Amino acid sequence: MPSVMIRRNDSGSLLFYVAKKDMEETIAAVEKDTAEEWGGEVELTDGSRWYIDPISPPPAFPTTLRFKRAD
Repeated sequence: MPSVMIRRNDSGSLLFYVAKKDMEETIAAVEKDTAEEWGGEVELTDGSRWYIDPISPPPAFPTTLRFKRAD
C-alpha cells in the first residue's frame, strides 16, 4: 500500500502522486466525493484504479494517504 500525495493543480483538478514510482496522474473520478465523506474507488486518467476506505470528514488537500490497487 503506497503512500500517495493528493493535491490540487492550478485548474482545481486533483493530482495523484506516488513518489516511489515517480507517477503523477489526474484523478478522473472518485466513488464517494461529498461534503460528508471522500474515498472508495478512485479512477485515474490513465485508466488505473486505486482504493482507499472512505474518510469522514473529507481530508483537506494537499494530503498524503495510503492507497491500494483496485485492479
